[in-house]
Amino acid sequence: MAKVTLAKALNAGLRKAMEDDPKVLLMGEDVGKLGGVFRVTDGLQKDFGEDRVIDSPLAESGIVGTAVGLAIRGYRPVCEIQFDGFVYPAYDQIVSQVAKIHFRSLGKVKMPVVVRIPFGGGIGAVEHHSESPEAQFAHTPGLKVVACSNPVDGYWMIQQAIACDDPVIFLEPKRQYHADKAELDDHQTLQSVQPLFTSRVVRAGTDLTLLAYGPMVKTALASAEAAAGEGRSIEVVDLRSLSPLDLGPVHESVRKTGHAVVVHEAHVNLGMGAEVAARISEQCFYSLEAPVLRVGGFDTPYPPSRMEEQWLPDLDRVLDAVDRSLGF
Repeated sequence: MAKVTLAKALNAGLRKAMEDDPKVLLMGEDVGKLGGVFRVTDGLQKDFGEDRVIDSPLAESGIVGTAVGLAIRGYRPVCEIQFDGFVYPAYDQIVSQVAKIHFRSLGKVKMPVVVRIPFGGGIGAVEHHSESPEAQFAHTPGLKVVACSNPVDGYWMIQQAIACDDPVIFLEPKRQYHADKAELDDHQTLQSVQPLFTSRVVRAGTDLTLLAYGPMVKTALASAEAAAGEGRSIEVVDLRSLSPLDLGPVHESVRKTGHAVVVHEAHVNLGMGAEVAARISEQCFYSLEAPVLRVGGFDTPYPPSRMEEQWLPDLDRVLDAVDRSLGF
């Protein structure tokens, strides 16, 4: 297959899931005729019809509420939230209904709902269009939360999420939709690729462990490359799954390097980095040669687009944390 962007890979993954299972439905604002504001669902309504790719009203709570009913009736709805900041009208449905029905019914009712959320900044958008709400969902028992960072993962992870009988919050880094390209391997299957709720070492190293997910994986890899020019060997781990966290590879890496830095776009206070840092401290305390450091956005609402490059974690801020960690 030719090299594709993340948006095209997600489109191909959704198409494959819909071809394999007629119970898979797509719902959201402008997902059909327009193909989504990022064109992730482009062409799917034309090929599968308006009954399976549904243009919804501008009502996120209605989208997710409808998905709950469909899931109870045996369908596998995939909801698109147009932008991350628009998810809050549906927050009550997600945390009060979607996350709890399986438990409330003593396991008798499955809830195979996928909520796709473009998240993060870097596209010069206006207010409510560049948020990072992942920690709020990862904190909710009953929800699975994953974040893809590249086209290959996007293609497979969306299919795995749809096949999951539990509700999955599926985070897509919007700045990566049309950025880098990668080649998909048509010969692999869902059974042969890496399981959904797992982390992965994406660059080996020996001096420090750099942890990231979603849009920050690219920044972490660029930071590791820059550090290599100064003779430092940085190991980069893509967390991929935020709930459940797969920290086996993380602990193994930190026990080897003795240093860890966690990077995410969301502001640092009570973010995903806090939980990861706590878990590392609990399991790797005697291996650590420095405190686990965190790099993230500032503790303010997301700024106007002209200021976002100063707000977002970048290579310089990551390398500063690397220097501080290795300086202990």
